[in-house]
Amino acid sequence: MDEKCRCSWPGDMPLYVDYHDNEWGRPTHDDRELFELLVLEGAQAGLSWITILKKREAYREAFDGFDPAKVALYDEAKVEELMANAGIVRNRLKVNAAITNAKLFLDVVEEFGSFDAFLWGYVDGAPLVNRWRSEDEIPASTPLSDRISKDLKKRGFKFVGSTIVYAYMQSIGMVNDHVTGCFVYRELAGGSGATDSCSDANQNTERMHAARL
Repeated sequence: MDEKCRCSWPGDMPLYVDYHDNEWGRPTHDDRELFELLVLEGAQAGLSWITILKKREAYREAFDGFDPAKVALYDEAKVEELMANAGIVRNRLKVNAAITNAKLFLDVVEEFGSFDAFLWGYVDGAPLVNRWRSEDEIPASTPLSDRISKDLKKRGFKFVGSTIVYAYMQSIGMVNDHVTGCFVYRELAGGSGATDSCSDANQNTERMHAARL
């Protein structure tokens, strides 16, 4: 393990560290990736995030690379096939939610031109940058995640409660919730405004990836 100062929640697990260093909190604008993370965040409800990361490749294979146009066409036979797939979370509500959300995802694309345009419009295209010294300070939801959750539910999306939506916002980089002592925070902030020590960054908590219900 390298000596970079980072948030404490990845621990020393290589898969988790790689996700933290190279993906979490970095702005994502590709619609396929946005759909992938929407499905995975919904699948994670009630489970740990590392459980989902370990199943991610199996999910990509099972869900046709997270192509929403393909997922939207899944029928009951496909649902049964997915329910027999030990590589994913075999929860019928979550599987059906992924299909429903794929259809609604495409509706949003038709209306706004892209899901990216719709979603990032909530923050005028610019990430919200917080300044947390400790992971204990990071909220589980915010008024904005409440608003987005309400809007998505109104459109019919499933597994989009405010806590899940905030986790989604964090994962796609709509909000930078790396602690200020983390090297990723410094990188995303352009090397400015982050002067906390590494010990400040490494306060041991895993709130954002604890079970989200």
